Amino acid sequence: MKLTSSIVIGVALIIAAAIGADGLREMHTGDRFVTVKGVAEKEVEADLALWPIRFIATGDTLADAQQQARQSRETIVAFLKLQAIDAKAVELQRLDVTDTQANPYQNNSSGKRFIINQTLMVRTTDIDKVRQAGQSVSDLVDSGVVLSSDYGPAGPTYLFNDLNTIKPAMIAEATASAREAAQQFARDAGTELGDLRRANQGVFQILPRDQAPGITEEQQPAKVVRVVSTVEYYLD
Repeated sequence: MKLTSSIVIGVALIIAAAIGADGLREMHTGDRFVTVKGVAEKEVEADLALWPIRFIATGDTLADAQQQARQSRETIVAFLKLQAIDAKAVELQRLDVTDTQANPYQNNSSGKRFIINQTLMVRTTDIDKVRQAGQSVSDLVDSGVVLSSDYGPAGPTYLFNDLNTIKPAMIAEATASAREAAQQFARDAGTELGDLRRANQGVFQILPRDQAPGITEEQQPAKVVRVVSTVEYYLD
């Protein structure tokens, strides 16, 4: 009976030792991994231009202000037509009329009672025409149009909306770049690269191609899409 008990205990110890050894090997292997980053960049062109042209008209009477606003609006439309921008791409949006005498606390240094703020929005995929027109906007000022930037940026905004089309290829490129870095690390460490442990594709960024102080991505038609993938590999 004692002999049987000894055998049972011995077998149990052997099994426990084997399980323990396997556990140590798994833990040891699990601790051997490398974290690398892969970068992919692609230069793209904006596919949509938004240009809110804001202007101001003033007058001692509402009729005077309306007449000036009408003249400015017609001047802007004629300017855009001269720039070969389709009339269907232009629409009237914001319109604000202010009676300075309606608010006794408002300081009206201009002396004009009525102030009209109006916005014509240009929305088009013809980026080159908008870019060219934006460079000639001083012609509007020379024609007597009073431009305003009170409600947002002055000048066109350029957007890139086709990100989903290029995402798969860029993720593949970033992942391949990360694996290449991991393989180089493994070679330098004198080991072999194992299976994938974990991966994070990262966040896509749209950056200005020409980075300069005060210049934002939205102001440039040429952009760079960038993604950084973080990948972990086991080391054998």
